Amino acid sequence: MMEQRHQLLGLTFMVLAIVALPQLAIGKKIEKRCLNCSYRTYYTYGDGRALQRVVYRDPVYTRAQSYGCSGSPCGVNAVCQEAAGGRPVCSCPPGYSGNPLTHCNRGECLDNVDCRGDLQCKDNRCVNPCVGACGIGSNCDARNHVAVCSCPAGYNGDPYHACHLNDPEEQCHPSPCGVNTKCEIINGVPTCSCHHGYLGNPLSGCRHECEHDGDCSSRDMCSNFKCVPSCGQCGSGASCKTVSNHRAVCECPKGYIGSAYTECRPECYGDSDCPAGRPACFYGICKNTCDGACGVGADCNLRGLTPVCSCPRDMTGDPFIRCRPFTKEDLCDPNPCGSNAICVPGHDNTGRERPVCNCLPGHTGNPLTHCTRGECLSNNECPDHRACINYQCIDPCIGKCATGASCEPKAHLAVCRCPPGQSGDALVSCRQTRTFPVAKYH
Repeated sequence: MMEQRHQLLGLTFMVLAIVALPQLAIGKKIEKRCLNCSYRTYYTYGDGRALQRVVYRDPVYTRAQSYGCSGSPCGVNAVCQEAAGGRPVCSCPPGYSGNPLTHCNRGECLDNVDCRGDLQCKDNRCVNPCVGACGIGSNCDARNHVAVCSCPAGYNGDPYHACHLNDPEEQCHPSPCGVNTKCEIINGVPTCSCHHGYLGNPLSGCRHECEHDGDCSSRDMCSNFKCVPSCGQCGSGASCKTVSNHRAVCECPKGYIGSAYTECRPECYGDSDCPAGRPACFYGICKNTCDGACGVGADCNLRGLTPVCSCPRDMTGDPFIRCRPFTKEDLCDPNPCGSNAICVPGHDNTGRERPVCNCLPGHTGNPLTHCTRGECLSNNECPDHRACINYQCIDPCIGKCATGASCEPKAHLAVCRCPPGQSGDALVSCRQTRTFPVAKYH
C-alpha cells in the first residue's frame, strides 16, 4: 500500500539507510549488497567494523514534492529521519540488517561479546573463527573469539600457511656458521666447513687463501684469491726458465716460434710448411735433408726429400764416409767381375783405363758374371784313360788319330795304330799296303 500511495501521489525521493556492516580489518573493501545504491561510512567500531549509510535510489519513484517521514515511508523495524529539504532517510537500527524500505531483521550478534568464547561475530552471526584461518596441516584452537593456529608435534613451519615434517637440514637455516662457509648435517648435527679455496675458522668466518702475491711463496702467485704456480703464466708449449718476483720467465723451445706467454708452436707441421731450401719437416723444424747426410768430399742431391750421396766423377770412395782421387787399383775395387773371377787394371780398345776380368785358374765361364771350377787341373786328377783338357777329364783319343786309324787311350795319351793290312802314319793317314812281285834270282 505504501508504494501504491507514493506512486499515486507522484512522489520521488532518495532513501537513506544506516546499516551495520562488520569489517574484518579497517581499509578492506566491503561487498555491496544491492544495486542502485551507494555506501558511505557512518560509524566505525574499535575492532574495525563499520556502520555505513546506504543510499537507495528507487527508479520507480518520480521526482515530486517530498512529505518527509509523515506517512511512515520506511519498512518494518526501520527508523526514519528527515534530511535536508525534508527528504526521508530510512535506516536499520544497530543490531538489525536488511532493506530499511521493506524490513529490518535483528542480527544474531553485533560484536564478539555477543558470542561464546569459541565463536566470532561475523556478518551479525556467531561463527567458528577457525574456518579457513590456518594453513595446511595446522591445528586450530578458538580462544577468546580468535583462531589460534599451531603446527602438530613433529611438524614445523608457518601454521598460518603450511606445516610440514621436521627436516634436519633446517638446522642450517639460518646457518650457525661464519661467512664463506657451508653448513652440513652430519649425524644429525650441523657441521661447518670453509668453502673450497677459503681458509680459517668456519665458526667465525673463512677468508681467501690470498689477497695478493705477497701472501704466497716465492714461486707462486695469487690468482683468483688462490696461490698457484707462477709458471702457469707460460703459454702452451713453452717452458718455464725461472720465476722472478712471483712472475714466470718463459721461453719457447729451440726450433719453435710464437710467444712464450701465449703459445709456442713448431716451425712446421708438415713438409708443405717448409721453404724450397729446407723442404723437409723434422720434429717441427724445416731442414735440408742433405745437411750432414754424406761423407767428406761427396756430392748430395735430393730425390724428393731423400738425400742421394755420390762421389764426384774424378773421385772414388764411400760417399757416406769420404771420397778421394782415383788410382789404377781403384778400377778393381770393388771387384766388378763375376764370382771366381779376378780383376786386373787394363785398357779398352780406345786406350782408356778399364778393369779386365779373367776366370781363376782351373775355372771356366763368363768372367763378368760367373766362373765355374773345372773337373780337373791336371791329368793326375783324371783316370788313366782320360786326359785333363780344358779342365775336363775327356777321352784323349778324340780327334787325335788319322781317319781309319785305331786309338787306344793309355796313360792319359792317345796311342794311334793303323789297322792290320794298312800302313802309314796313324796320326796322319793309313793306307792299304801294296805288294809287288819280287824277282827271284836263283
